[in-house]
Amino acid sequence: MKLFNLGTIAAVAALTLSLSAPSQAQTYPVEGGRTYVTLSSEFAGALGSLGVFVGPIGKGRVLHGVASFPINGGSLDVANATGEVTHKGGLFLTAGTTSVRLMDFNIELTGTPGLTGLVVANGTVVGRIRLFDIALPAGITLPLAPANGRFFDLMGARVTLSGTAATALNGVFGVSAFAAGFPIGMARVSAFLDDDIAAR
Repeated sequence: MKLFNLGTIAAVAALTLSLSAPSQAQTYPVEGGRTYVTLSSEFAGALGSLGVFVGPIGKGRVLHGVASFPINGGSLDVANATGEVTHKGGLFLTAGTTSVRLMDFNIELTGTPGLTGLVVANGTVVGRIRLFDIALPAGITLPLAPANGRFFDLMGARVTLSGTAATALNGVFGVSAFAAGFPIGMARVSAFLDDDIAAR
């Protein structure tokens, strides 16, 4: 029978512990905050020329060219800047008797970053569609380092209109002013990570 010396046994035990020990959490629940979008002059000008009025829904806000929405959940992986951030409220767009409501936005940072929303056109639910494409700011440093272990503040994300949303808006308002890549504005996501998880 082959005998193992004490050094071999210790090495095997250490390897077993290292494989079974949980790694430090990298994904944290998001518990609140707010997302701000400074609307581009191109977008504001296009809406103005078409006679489209923009206003907030629920706890959304539109003030001095900045639209903002409260964050109510999601998860963020700080190791690779992926995850999802969900929101309450939204925007409505009206021109004459035509009305479009864009609500319950989800920022999706997995795959190709973008924002989806529930769309209601003239009282009819269209469904959840990809409204905007999001380009994360250049030079982002990974892993992300939330301030005080729990406050995440991403600034300088470029927001553009998706092809699906452009087609939908042109169809609803009977125009051809919108196209994929149309500049919407610059976004800032200010979110708080869950206290208990972030403290571990």
